[in-house]
Amino acid sequence: MSDTIVAVSTAPGRAALGIIRLSGEGAVAAAEAVFRPAGGGRLTDRPPHTLVLGAAVDTEGQMLDEVLCTYARGPRSFTGEDTAELQGHGSPEALSEILRTLVKQGARPAGPGEFSRRAFLNGRLDLTEVEAIMDIIDSSSPLQLRNAALQLRGSVSRRTEEVYGLLLGLLAHFQAVVDYPEEGVEPLEAEELAGQLAEAAARLGRLLRSYERGVLWKEGVKCAILGKPNAGKSSLLNALLGWERAIVTPEAGTTRDTLEETLRLGGLPLRLTDTAGLRETSSAAEAEGVRRARAAAGEARLVLAVFDGSLPLGPEDEDVIAAAGEAPAAVALLNKSDLPRRAEKARLEAAFPLVLEVSALTGAGLEALEDALPKLLGGEEPLPLGEILTNERQYAAVCRAAEAVDRAAKALRAGFTPDAVLTDTEDALAALGEVSGRSLREDLIDEVFSRFCVGK
Repeated sequence: MSDTIVAVSTAPGRAALGIIRLSGEGAVAAAEAVFRPAGGGRLTDRPPHTLVLGAAVDTEGQMLDEVLCTYARGPRSFTGEDTAELQGHGSPEALSEILRTLVKQGARPAGPGEFSRRAFLNGRLDLTEVEAIMDIIDSSSPLQLRNAALQLRGSVSRRTEEVYGLLLGLLAHFQAVVDYPEEGVEPLEAEELAGQLAEAAARLGRLLRSYERGVLWKEGVKCAILGKPNAGKSSLLNALLGWERAIVTPEAGTTRDTLEETLRLGGLPLRLTDTAGLRETSSAAEAEGVRRARAAAGEARLVLAVFDGSLPLGPEDEDVIAAAGEAPAAVALLNKSDLPRRAEKARLEAAFPLVLEVSALTGAGLEALEDALPKLLGGEEPLPLGEILTNERQYAAVCRAAEAVDRAAKALRAGFTPDAVLTDTEDALAALGEVSGRSLREDLIDEVFSRFCVGK
């Protein structure tokens, strides 16, 4: 990794700012070759980590752009190597010319994720922190962003390392008993060994339970709005979006197809589907809409079941209750709270974990819906941000570790000798090592960094 790499680190296209990064043994020398400080002298006359105003020039000394330049010496840099950075205007032409000049100075164009890969290989970041960078870039909700930002500080690694240390202690104790009998190290009692395995299993289980919530933050919640005709489904969609996406009329059956929109509610990305009203109909077009409504409900993670609170509940409402009951999570919304209520709220409270009185017309009650969603979808267990798994690779590794710990506990209960128990403990350690990158095959490393863009 002694060669010097260079890349434009800002997104393609014209912008106010464009950044070029270098890393490697010759990074600072290459930057000095193209940078002329405004006050004269050389870049390295200034201290590291200092922004210096000047000009970027080509090999002929012709000015290409006015830029700020800074450098850092390894290991006190992002990659752990000597690095330099030029910050200029976001002109694709200027950036290309500066990049071309740096290549002439001996740098080579970086591959996707090569800066982050060097940071990982040089021990500046572990693999969970590397993957947190991509989660920050790809974040689609405030909760996902904050969780990824804390993962960048090593929150997930600390939790898996705690379990790793616990299991490694068991293994080391056993090896000391076997290899150094003259030292008089007391063997682990079965009860003590079982207790420590149970502690490891509990900690891993907590991490695994967080994954469902993490996936919701990352991929969004598929949500269907169900209700009989004229219950106010389309009005609710419009109220949540803040604009008139769906046509609303007093005529029942106006919506005959599904409408899909995405919004953020309660900090979660919600993929909303407005559906046709559930009822028996002789219209072929409306019947197809009802079929699609039921299909949307069957695929949804969350159903918002809308009921006209100004009317008594009827057979069509019972059909909505039954359809909503098929979803993993559902909320009953007694709409039209601006009118006198005639619907039987107790009937809905018996069928739904949460019943809210709302008005799609005035917006009343929608704030309560927003506040309730994270708890409804995320479960009751309090999980600190940063310790919620959102990465499938990390989840799979923690699963394997938990399975190995479970095998070890079962072997202990079955009366197997400690060496058999600790074989499964070694498997758990290997799996946990993959989470942070302690032990990882080269092809898996390639797979992780293939998701990155050039310049990161």
